[in-house]
Amino acid sequence: MAASNNIEQPLLEARNVSKDFSGVYALKNVEMKIYEGKVNAIIGENGAGKSTLMKIISGIHSEYEGEVMLDGLQIQFKSPGEAKKSGVNIIHQELNLVPHLTITENIFLGHELTNRLGLLDYPEMNKKTKGLLTRLELNVPPTTPVYQLRVGQQQLVEIAKSLLFESKVLIMDEPTSAISDHEVELLFRIINNLKNKGVAIVYVSHKLDELFEIADNYNVLRDGAFISSGSMKETSKDKLIRMMVGRDLDENARSNVEIGDEELLRVENLCLQNPENREDYLVNNVSFSLRKGEILGISGLMGAGRTEVLEAIFGLFPTYVSGEVFVEGEKINIRSIKDAISAGIALVPEDRKLQGLILNMNVAKNTSLASLKRISRFSFINRKKETELSRYYIERLKTQVSSGSLEVEKLSGGNQQKVVISKWLATHPKILLLDEPTRGIDVGAKGDIYTLMKELAAAGMGIIFVSSELPEILSIADNILVLSESKLTAELTRDEASEEVIMKAAIAEKV
Repeated sequence: MAASNNIEQPLLEARNVSKDFSGVYALKNVEMKIYEGKVNAIIGENGAGKSTLMKIISGIHSEYEGEVMLDGLQIQFKSPGEAKKSGVNIIHQELNLVPHLTITENIFLGHELTNRLGLLDYPEMNKKTKGLLTRLELNVPPTTPVYQLRVGQQQLVEIAKSLLFESKVLIMDEPTSAISDHEVELLFRIINNLKNKGVAIVYVSHKLDELFEIADNYNVLRDGAFISSGSMKETSKDKLIRMMVGRDLDENARSNVEIGDEELLRVENLCLQNPENREDYLVNNVSFSLRKGEILGISGLMGAGRTEVLEAIFGLFPTYVSGEVFVEGEKINIRSIKDAISAGIALVPEDRKLQGLILNMNVAKNTSLASLKRISRFSFINRKKETELSRYYIERLKTQVSSGSLEVEKLSGGNQQKVVISKWLATHPKILLLDEPTRGIDVGAKGDIYTLMKELAAAGMGIIFVSSELPEILSIADNILVLSESKLTAELTRDEASEEVIMKAAIAEKV
């Protein structure tokens, strides 16, 4: 066991750690100290090097310069399995699950239990999994295939995987990016229990408010370099932001703007049946309208139907959708994604890696995917036009990439999100649907996306966005819809809305 934190002896320490990819340094002489029984926050913009450093500590990247010390001994893990054996576990932000395996099979993957006959002991594994899910208040059978879970539920399965093992160091990479407020409270209770057992928590998050609630210490990275560390009690949000971005950021709140009466989209009695149980509705009789230049926010608890509203409008489930959709006063029959694009509708999905990108393709090809007709002739893609298209959106969205020829999988999460948005802006939509557009994105990249949303609205585009973060909804949206249990429970103007009013509607109290 490491020496007491009172005499400033770290359990885990990075000393002059550097890591380069093809000659480009993601980390340069980074220092970091992690203490047992503490929540140690790692803070920085996307591309700052946080994920690279976590991958080094957890054995995903085994080749690097510098030293990593654990319990006073130098270590250099060759694999995540080797790190786990030494008590270093990681909960990934980008879900590391096998979709067609069950929850139990995912949790025990590589660590399966066997019975006396040498066969897989599914009853015992299911029993242990059920106990983990109960701790996380995730009320689903352990035998449920992971692909049937929403993103937030999958995030809880990732957390459950880490709780299966005894940890000295537990790395949490954006653990609250897709879970509800209730689940965040539950996670914080689990973290405090782990702290009391002496576990060192390495906590990576862009949500500064939650860091001031849960973290003891901070470490700030910027552009692959160590900037500062200290006690959370002795710093402020503004100071951390300045360290992260090297500048002050203006508040991103949307000033009151005059929105005309020109209706861009009208949805009447929208319903989406559950494909697995047609008596159940994922969206139940929802009606609303969107005006030209309006930013409309959709709020609600996880599972309320927020994502499903966007997906139903976009033509993802035509067999199960009923109701009417009007674009600029004309009734549109959307039976496919192609119909939605032709009607001027674009959807940036919640899960950028699974639904938004082809990771082994480069930035330029991903950007052009939804608008190939615009850059093709006689079914041949004009690569020059594709390059120009990519370059335009790289500059417009301030995507941190040297050129459009770089594979998307090599980008940080925030820059990947900008590529997804670029792909859909390239279709020149009238209506842009954004599902959790700033999930897992740092404060600087969030500011870029907020600015873009406001610019697009000012140019006459209608924007509908789903967000789990109430401050984001309240600061950016002109008007707000609240869903609860698949139904619309409130339609609020900015002046009418508050966190209390939205939460009352989200728990099915009609406002």
